Amino acid sequence: MKQKLALLAFAFIGCTTAQANNRGDDPGEGKKQDVLGYVVHAETKKPVKDVSVTAYNVTRKEKVVVTDEDGSFSFEDLKPGTYRFVFEKTGFHKTTREKVVVKSDEAFQMNIEMIENDGLDVMPSPAHFGGM
Repeated sequence: MKQKLALLAFAFIGCTTAQANNRGDDPGEGKKQDVLGYVVHAETKKPVKDVSVTAYNVTRKEKVVVTDEDGSFSFEDLKPGTYRFVFEKTGFHKTTREKVVVKSDEAFQMNIEMIENDGLDVMPSPAHFGGM
């Protein structure tokens, strides 16, 4: 009986060690404390590259990353806590995700749709102020 328990414990430790060593080998698999996701155009659903993604913990800027050609981004090893993520790119409305909780034992995926500026966010013409 002791031999069976010892063999079972040894097998369990071996499997756990193998899983820990393999973590992170698969690029699609998030590590613990990772935040990853995609940014797409709200209308076309096509990836948006070169979006600046800033993670704020409380009021302090923690990290900034930029989306790649596939619109994907990732933050690795963020400290556990509550974050605000700000997505910015010229020609698009700024998008913010508030109160995102990053836990120490979980990866978190966040997919964002950004809305393109329609040109109406431009400053009013001088005629607007002159009462013409």
